[in-house]
Amino acid sequence: MKTRWLKQIETYDGTQLRSLYAYLQHKILGDSVIAWRGPCNIPFSHMVDGEDLLEQSVIAGSDMLHFVIEIFDQKLITGVLLQRFFASIVKDELEQKTSVSKLKLQRSGDDIYWGKKKLSISIATSSPVSTLVHFAINISSKGTPVPTAGLDDLKLKTKPQDFAEQCMKILKLEYETSIEATCKVRPVP
Repeated sequence: MKTRWLKQIETYDGTQLRSLYAYLQHKILGDSVIAWRGPCNIPFSHMVDGEDLLEQSVIAGSDMLHFVIEIFDQKLITGVLLQRFFASIVKDELEQKTSVSKLKLQRSGDDIYWGKKKLSISIATSSPVSTLVHFAINISSKGTPVPTAGLDDLKLKTKPQDFAEQCMKILKLEYETSIEATCKVRPVP
């Protein structure tokens, strides 16, 4: 799995959640996770979550860390499980790298909460050639349509870029060692 921090600030609008985005836009071929910082504003025309579409939920934020994961030759259930696993990675890293005493984060499915305030958004989907995940965590809680918290509220001890790179590094290691694990077992009769 390849990883890359993208230096440019870019608004996530849902169009980045498409097959070969990392390859065609950033020349990253194959299984990958990329991350960048930027606002979020997803119009309904680019929204893929049926529940959000039915409820006409606004998905927006003024400053977020965005991750797009793409893996090939996998079913959507693998993407959903990867999405939840990545949420757990992010939660664990937050618990280690924040200055708030008695930080009580909770993961519910693919979302992370601090009390009743939502820290993240996420969706998994599939394309004809790959499975895709978008995961984002608020840096600022401004510009969100629901009660949220962000990395600023948690007093993150590191720069958002460093935090993102560490989360990607952990995902890469877990993904690659999981692939290795599939190569060392014998089939059962």
